[in-house]
Amino acid sequence: MAERVLIVEDEKAIADSVAHVLDREGFETRAAADGEAGLRLAEAFDPHLVILDLMLPGIGGLEVCRQLRRTSTVPIIMLTAKAEEVDRVVGLEVGADDYVTKPFSMRELVARVRALLRRQAMLAQTPAGLVFSDDHLALDLDRPSVEVEGKSVTLSARELALLRALLTHRGRVRTRRQLLEEAWGGDEYIDPRTVDVHIRWLRKKLESDPERPRYIETIRGLGYRFRA
Repeated sequence: MAERVLIVEDEKAIADSVAHVLDREGFETRAAADGEAGLRLAEAFDPHLVILDLMLPGIGGLEVCRQLRRTSTVPIIMLTAKAEEVDRVVGLEVGADDYVTKPFSMRELVARVRALLRRQAMLAQTPAGLVFSDDHLALDLDRPSVEVEGKSVTLSARELALLRALLTHRGRVRTRRQLLEEAWGGDEYIDPRTVDVHIRWLRKKLESDPERPRYIETIRGLGYRFRA
């Protein structure tokens, strides 16, 4: 069965090109030209992955991403014409798993789509036992379920993958390169510093004081570890 990809992009030429390439690669695609239509189609089409433009008419891409994240961990790749780091970071903060800056190569986009879907498949096959609980944080990544002080917290697919990689090796240091391999599938297009951005967002969601983390520890010059 073909994996389903939803494209939410108001520039018809881009949407048509992306759909054509992905269809040729064996995916099943649907496209929406604005945020409201994208949200409706996401519910009806139930995609395995969403390609989402940042600048959309009506409901913008960031808000679409926020709304999707309230009910779904579907991988989201955000397209942006803005090169400034702040725009990319904001997209990651609200739940996007990856971003591609326009203009982009179709080869790169397909590689990123495949890497995210491969990671999702690996998460589904991970053996049971990834649980943690104390007076502040409760994790059951087999379900997956994340609670902070008794309240459910929604993580993006990428954040879940990164947390899973850290918890799998609890108490041991993982380098950025190791975390890229485990949570990004070794995607050649990902800058290792992307790990740092996702660690910051995980801390904001999980830690009571992100500046003095209780769970995800920085090991200077090496990487990160989930404290034993």
